[in-house]
Amino acid sequence: MSYLQKNYPLDDPGTVAACDEISIWSSHFGKLLLEHVPMRKGMRVLDVGTGPGFPLIELAMRFGPASRVSGIDPWQAAVEKAQWKIDFLGLANADITCADAAQLPYPDKTFDLVTSNLGINNFDNPQQVVQECYRVMKPSGRLCLTTNVDGHFREFYAVYETVLKDVGLEEILPKLKAQELHRGTDETIRELLEDARFSVVKIVRDRFAWRFADGTALLNHFLIGIGFLEGWRSILPKEKEEEVFKLIEKKLNEQAEWDGELKLTVPALYVEAVK
Repeated sequence: MSYLQKNYPLDDPGTVAACDEISIWSSHFGKLLLEHVPMRKGMRVLDVGTGPGFPLIELAMRFGPASRVSGIDPWQAAVEKAQWKIDFLGLANADITCADAAQLPYPDKTFDLVTSNLGINNFDNPQQVVQECYRVMKPSGRLCLTTNVDGHFREFYAVYETVLKDVGLEEILPKLKAQELHRGTDETIRELLEDARFSVVKIVRDRFAWRFADGTALLNHFLIGIGFLEGWRSILPKEKEEEVFKLIEKKLNEQAEWDGELKLTVPALYVEAVK
């Protein structure tokens, strides 16, 4: 249960350095983005939610020196790490700014292309961010994003639901369902973009498995600690937290022993829209 005591302050350089390992997670979605994103010489590109540099740096290298690729993220320590990578690699066609995507520091009609790899999952105000993307995009410009949607980690949520019933916390089930669904669906993402006046022209659905030896390995994984655990804990009464997670871990371990491993489903979505 040590994962419940772990903490990863976002201003700690160690957290930022360790986030490079999260690229293993985001690369599943980044691969989908890189397979479908429009790519031509001389484009002006903005990557929203760059974090410590992916996919900004990869885009800058792939688009080449004739293009200009800018990144934006509100996480200062991650921006500094991305800037270090840009400088180290000598990417004269890349830059990064620490700012809120809900208030993009760029003039209207600046970019040919705006990308976001998993960013939409983390925006406090996705409606405002999408509207800002529309504002800074040239006419006929493209917005290309990836995200994980409803159905992700469904095996974990099934166990969590069983445990809540076992310990008499059925009243929390709606909160658990809201946690599971908050990343949206194909339809809600299309609606989000169309409300901002975009026209959705392409949707690509993919799926991969996130594999672990057992539940203990899952719950102690750095990605889970920084990206998921807080939300899973937030719906529980504090006094029930340890009991619930002890049972979740036990059931996941039993499932892994039965199946030979713990395999979680992750649906991935690529969406492309035009202004």
